[in-house]
Amino acid sequence: MARSITARELKDALYGTGEIALVDVRPEAVYGANHILLASNVPLGHLELRIADLVPRPGTPVVLCDGGEGLAETAAAKLAGFGYSDISILEGGVNAWGAAGLELFSGLYVPSKAFGEFVEHEYETPSVSAEELKGMMDAGEDMVVLDSRPMGEFTMMNIPTGIDMPGAELVYRVQEAAPRPETTIVVNCAGRTRSIIGAQSLINAGVPNKIVALRNGTMGWHLAGYKLEHGNMRPPPEVSADGAGMARRRSRTAADRFGVRHIDLATLDKWRAERDRTTLYVFDVRTAEEFAAGHLVDSRHAPGGQLVQSTDAYMATQRARVVLVDPEMVRAEMTGSWLRQLGWEDVFVLEGGLDGAELKQGARPAALAGTLPDCDLIPPAEAKARVDAGALFLDLTRSLDYRDNHAEGARWCPREKLGDALGKTGSESAILIAGDERLARLAATDLASKGLSATVVSGGTEAWEASGLPMAAGMGEPLAVPDDVYMRPYDKEAGREEMERRMNAYLTWEIALVDQIARDGGISFRSYR
Repeated sequence: MARSITARELKDALYGTGEIALVDVRPEAVYGANHILLASNVPLGHLELRIADLVPRPGTPVVLCDGGEGLAETAAAKLAGFGYSDISILEGGVNAWGAAGLELFSGLYVPSKAFGEFVEHEYETPSVSAEELKGMMDAGEDMVVLDSRPMGEFTMMNIPTGIDMPGAELVYRVQEAAPRPETTIVVNCAGRTRSIIGAQSLINAGVPNKIVALRNGTMGWHLAGYKLEHGNMRPPPEVSADGAGMARRRSRTAADRFGVRHIDLATLDKWRAERDRTTLYVFDVRTAEEFAAGHLVDSRHAPGGQLVQSTDAYMATQRARVVLVDPEMVRAEMTGSWLRQLGWEDVFVLEGGLDGAELKQGARPAALAGTLPDCDLIPPAEAKARVDAGALFLDLTRSLDYRDNHAEGARWCPREKLGDALGKTGSESAILIAGDERLARLAATDLASKGLSATVVSGGTEAWEASGLPMAAGMGEPLAVPDDVYMRPYDKEAGREEMERRMNAYLTWEIALVDQIARDGGISFRSYR
């Protein structure tokens, strides 16, 4: 049975010495509006699909929180069923934390974003404005723009001439994009954090070029009245043998400065045997393609830049062991250098990479807590025939993804609201589809427990589209208020004036984080100056 914990007791545990995981089980938009800084968000409807990766050790002390509406109690019962043995619930929810005089935060990935602001202030990371960058371009200066975001974000919008070079790839590949030390390197992202961290990574690694971050990223470029490019795929250059050697020397310098330690495969095997006592995260920080070609069987893919940018989305257990994998060492060492500065003490890089290890190929799905229930599965073509005959068709996919592309005829509804949705429509059965078939199967079991029935589209949205069945875009007529996504300024459908207002508000919020984290309930970062 779950215990209660007060806000002050939780604070002492969060900033203590032992392992603890604080998990907020509210929908992402609700969490993003007001949450405890060190809480990882695992919405109740996705608990089975995310908790095992975020909190891999069932004996970890887990504290659940919500807004006082009872979601934490439901989550506690589920976790107990999955084998978690040390579960507490924050008494009074996140509001009690605020009532105790402790700081609450808005936004997503706040520890990492606040850290970016700390880095800029502490190390005086040089930057240029959009106007200054445009002037450099117009003057034909010897320069290169490197975009530190994943390709999916780059394709959405990029600075003209920019080359995609996500996060930890920068030190590994920069010498190929800017072989002359006279070339100025400009690093950008959508806003501020990855621009700052990317530029400072190159500086920390001793890259001799003039290096600057683009102040406020693509948002700053847009707000200055300049046009962004859309739909590009401008990948980073391949790494030469000489370039790889140079990158390895540079990353080792940064790793040594920030105290990143190295281990061998025998030590990793020893720690694997101790997983029941000490949490172990093993992250492969290479590209998705490299990971799919062959990775350690128990590793998760976490591109280095994204792991630093959104640490709380990958690790919920404070003070765990973290092992980073990259046969080239560069991306692991640079990622480790930033995790150390973020406050993760036990960060290690695996020497020798994949040599002599058991490997697995392909993408790795999220680990599942508990067992996947049996249910009535039907192929997409049969589902389409039933929908055409009038069956209720519901899509459980993340609303932003649904808005972009979904099976035609499917109405959006989150798993948590399915019972209400069927009640609204007067139906006692539905056909369910999702980007992850497992989510739909779990939801079908929920309905069965309420005396309702559901059939699941085998293979999910991907199989529907691969079958040549019609797809659609837009939200249509959702059966619940979409509160599952905390929207970024450019995610929202709005006119130019409203979007620019939101961009300015976001940038103002981000800059203010460095002061907010200094309050009670915030966090402090160590300086290595």
